[in-house]
Amino acid sequence: MAELNNDKPFSQACENNQEPIFNILKDVFSDKTSILEIGSGTGQHAVYMAPRMAHLQWQTSDLSENAKGINRWINDEQAANVLRPLELDIAKHWPNPDLVSNFDGLYSANTCHIMPWETVQSFLAGMESMQEGSRLAIYGPFKYGGDYTSESNERFDHWLKAQEAHRGIRDFEAVAELANKSGFDLLKDHKMPANNQLLIWQKR
Repeated sequence: MAELNNDKPFSQACENNQEPIFNILKDVFSDKTSILEIGSGTGQHAVYMAPRMAHLQWQTSDLSENAKGINRWINDEQAANVLRPLELDIAKHWPNPDLVSNFDGLYSANTCHIMPWETVQSFLAGMESMQEGSRLAIYGPFKYGGDYTSESNERFDHWLKAQEAHRGIRDFEAVAELANKSGFDLLKDHKMPANNQLLIWQKR
C-alpha cells in the first residue's frame, strides 16, 4: 500500500522487493534495449532498476492519477534512462499493438490481482504483437492448482476481494495458458520473498 510523503508516494513493499527482483531482471533483460512497465505505481521500481541497466530505456506507464508521483521519483532520482509515464489504462487502451511492438521487454508487478480477470485476459492477449525473442516478466502472488502458496496469501486474497469483488490472486495455470496463446514460452518461475513469484516468458 503506497503512502504519501510530501505528495511523493512511497511503497514499503517496493522498497523490500526491488533488489531481489532486479537480481533476476538484470539477466532477463541483459540483451534488451527498451522495456515497457505496465502499472508503474509509485515509480520506485523504475528508478531503482533502470539506472542499474544503463544499456536500456525504461518506459513507465500507469493511470493518469499516478503520473505525478512517478514523475516525482524520476525527478528526485535523476534517472536518465527512465521515460516519463504514459497514461495507460489497460481496461481502455488495450490491446495496443502499435505501442508494444516498440519494446523488446515488458515488466509488470502486482497488477494481475488488481485488474479484473477480463482485463488480465486482454493484457496478455495484447502481448501477441511483441517481436520474437521479447521477454515478459510478471511479479506477484499466484495460486497453483487452485491452492494458495501460504496462509498469508490466502488472507491477502480475501482482503482483496473484500475491497473490490473483481480482484483476487490469479491461478498460475490460467495466466500461463494466456501467455502461451500469445506466443510466449515460460522460461522460469522464480520463487520470491514474501510468497511472491517472478514469472519469465520469451516470445517464440
